[in-house]
Amino acid sequence: MGIDFHNKKNQTTYTTRNADKSWMEEIQKLVPVNHISNAVDVGCGGGIYSKALSDMGVSFVTGVDYSEAILEGAKDNCNSYQNITFKQGNALETGLKSNNYDLLLERALIHHIDDLRACFKEGYRILKHDGYYIIQDRTPEDCLLEGSDRHIRGYFFEKFPRLIDIETKRRYDSKYVMETLHRAGFRKIEEVQLWETRNAYSHKDELLHDLSKRTGRSILHELNDKELQSLIRQIDKSLPTKTTIIEKDRWTIWKAVK
Repeated sequence: MGIDFHNKKNQTTYTTRNADKSWMEEIQKLVPVNHISNAVDVGCGGGIYSKALSDMGVSFVTGVDYSEAILEGAKDNCNSYQNITFKQGNALETGLKSNNYDLLLERALIHHIDDLRACFKEGYRILKHDGYYIIQDRTPEDCLLEGSDRHIRGYFFEKFPRLIDIETKRRYDSKYVMETLHRAGFRKIEEVQLWETRNAYSHKDELLHDLSKRTGRSILHELNDKELQSLIRQIDKSLPTKTTIIEKDRWTIWKAVK
């Protein structure tokens, strides 16, 4: 199965939330964002993080995605931002100018990329000298942490162990990412872990509804409707009935400099 990013019914699946303050604070530790003139957000999805970069002080942001349908959602999501533009392209062939960007962000992208070396080569091409490359994704270790009222994703793999193989096969370990960045010519390579708040739900019914729509969770497209409902029932039983659920995901962020 899997998500069809080109299907118009998925146009808004990555537009329905805002980047959390925890993410902004971590990026500001890694990069002098308010001094960045020209940034590109490759694999921008619904433009959530393009907006965040603008809100953090980046002068001009270009969002790139390979799905025309997803880009339409991004344009609607960012229609009040005059300094954000969007372009159709992919991570291996963005169609952007060489040596042109101060910052390149690729968030939740590389697990969709088979040829990581080609992806990083393209990133190296479009960045200016001393430009920053920020890659954010989950390693296998990030994905398979135990399920809890904070880490909802963990329940997916406990209920359906077959998803573990699907998930780990598409995730890169940190050592390989860092070695591939080095081979592409990048320097000052470092990694950090981030528990990024995904959403705050005033009641667990809001979370369960979100899960039923598979919103922003491509792995849930590997389940049929009956399996998804079974998962939701298990999560419902597993979660306390407290008033607020703060859902977080653990990510690995790699920073490199051209």
